[in-house]
Amino acid sequence: MTPGARAAAAIEILDAIETDRARPADRLITTWFRSRRYAGGGDRRAIRDLVYAVLRRRAQVDWWIERSGGHCDSRGRVLAVLLIEARWGLSRLEAEFDGGQYRPPPLNEQERGLAGLAGRSCGDPAQPLPVRCNIPAWLEEPFRIVLGEATERELAALLEEAPVDLRVNSLKASRRQVMARLAARGIAVEPTPFAPLGLRLASRINLGDTPLLREGLVEPQDEASQVAALLVEAQPGESVVDFCAGAGGKTLALAAAMENRGRLVAADISPHRLARAAPRLARAGVTCTEQHALPAGGGYWPGAEEGGFDRVLVDAPCSGTGTWRRVPELRWRLGQQELAGYQDLQAGIIDSAARLVGPGGRLVYAVCSLLGMEGEGQIRAFLIRNPGFEVLPVRRIWARAVGGECPANDVFLRLLPGRDGTDGFFVAVMRRR
Repeated sequence: MTPGARAAAAIEILDAIETDRARPADRLITTWFRSRRYAGGGDRRAIRDLVYAVLRRRAQVDWWIERSGGHCDSRGRVLAVLLIEARWGLSRLEAEFDGGQYRPPPLNEQERGLAGLAGRSCGDPAQPLPVRCNIPAWLEEPFRIVLGEATERELAALLEEAPVDLRVNSLKASRRQVMARLAARGIAVEPTPFAPLGLRLASRINLGDTPLLREGLVEPQDEASQVAALLVEAQPGESVVDFCAGAGGKTLALAAAMENRGRLVAADISPHRLARAAPRLARAGVTCTEQHALPAGGGYWPGAEEGGFDRVLVDAPCSGTGTWRRVPELRWRLGQQELAGYQDLQAGIIDSAARLVGPGGRLVYAVCSLLGMEGEGQIRAFLIRNPGFEVLPVRRIWARAVGGECPANDVFLRLLPGRDGTDGFFVAVMRRR
């Protein structure tokens, strides 16, 4: 594909991301490639990089476009990124945007006016914080409340590409054994700083080509998510529920902690997500689980026993602000109404999950969010509604479950991308009195 054809593809994909706000950008990109087999590996990388450059830096790109009199649409944003980040000049733009086969239509006069952006950088001292950090302006204050003086540092970290973390399946191998197998294939990894079974890839690779994944020895899982599962402290022989199991990432980690002994329930409102967990569980050699779809209107699966479980994990649906390194389009899809909807949903879910916890049992609440109203705010409100629960300081549990120095200096745990190198994550551990 010519550079112009790649630019046309990026514009088309960005339009699809803007129109179809329910599907993740990576899925829309994959769908586009499947229908266009002529795009080679180099084409795919270039197109993907251009799409994600726009998604990550959209506020800054729009700031420059507005000052140049252009349109803040997919085409305008691709033009601006090519000028600013790819260092194209006007003559190259006109050569590639010429209306030829697979290439974009020619530039108009307004678009030629963007040529002054050539050689600039995305950042500028005149940009306000929401523009510099590429966030919706209404989120600046909620972030400042939680992050304080570290606000700009942490928001800047969310603009970086996330590393690929793996969790070693302790049912089948040790971390040392997996590291040796990967090294034999020329794949460089290092242990994750916190999670004792975590490995971080030195560079991105196609994991589908890795026998260790097919054999169930490893699973892709961000270190923050691994830590959240460890803080449940699930023990062999116990009854445990993963209440928002999704595709089963934390279910797998819980099963390994339980040494595949006991009763582990993976529950989720989506049967489709649960179906995706089944082959992962089989590949990992997990046999202690049962999967149940939850009713859409709330409640439990048939035969569920209130107060019948030792530990319940709630990885609740949330804004996903802590995952913006991986899914940058979420920052432009989140509105105040959507955030309020998540808060209502979280409150209902944690109240339902709490009724499954037996006396002395543990309830662990986690969200991949950096916003206080989805973290501490939810827990404080829950404790008012449910005085039979008390908070357990995370620092004490960390020493047993994770080991090493705990980054939390509070009763709750908040992992941060800039400080800790993980997704942004909030975890609270509670016990029924």
